Amino acid sequence: MRPQVVAHRGASFENAEHTLGAYLAALDAGADALECDVRLTADGHLVCFHDRDLRRTASSPGSVSTMELAELAELDFASWKNPWADLDDEADERPREHDGVLTLRKLFETVADYDRRIEVAVETKHPTRYGGLVEKRLVELLRDFGWDRPGTPARVMSFSHTALQRVERLAPGVPLVQLVDRVEWWPLLSRVVGRDWVVAPGIDELTAHPRLGRRIARTGRPMHVWTVNTPAQLDTCLELGVAALITDRPAYLLGLLDDRLG
Repeated sequence: MRPQVVAHRGASFENAEHTLGAYLAALDAGADALECDVRLTADGHLVCFHDRDLRRTASSPGSVSTMELAELAELDFASWKNPWADLDDEADERPREHDGVLTLRKLFETVADYDRRIEVAVETKHPTRYGGLVEKRLVELLRDFGWDRPGTPARVMSFSHTALQRVERLAPGVPLVQLVDRVEWWPLLSRVVGRDWVVAPGIDELTAHPRLGRRIARTGRPMHVWTVNTPAQLDTCLELGVAALITDRPAYLLGLLDDRLG
């Protein structure tokens, strides 16, 4: 079975992560699904953002949790990826909204309006200043789109087992994905993850500890793997029968899959 190709923070190898431009590029490339991290702003908006602070992607002091959406909207979240873009006179002019802060609502609207089914994998980040309020706001937004029931195109991921339990209580119809980044934690997690949850180990752990993938596969749970960017990593996943490949390079990985699976 051909695995789903999930664009990690959009087509983030070539584009600034978590921007609308990165996600549109992923959709144009043919990605089956989009992945994003979410954080809550000081005025209660969920935004697509990985880091706690703004230094890496906006060259600005401060943190997402202490700023309001309007303040974040004043910042440029794309120049760090391609600082020489303004010197390219032949490049097409990009709409400003493609490079600014992206709300989860806007990403959901983009997916809902697309001309084919696109799935969305939303990772909630913990620990965070707002604790369980992040999951509460996320479920409220899923309900706004009618995506809180079986058949939803959305799924929720987290390294926090407690965070996923919150979502399960609030919206039992939403698929859940337990992220795993340490091989030594799997024996404990394997005893507590929900019966229908997906397991998502990192490719580095699978590569360094080949038995981990086989142990997860034997549970019969679907496996999603992050972040798969090379031919060797793809081959590891295909051998394990992975259901979803989370990648920074959706166009490249789709091409590799065509070569291997036809």
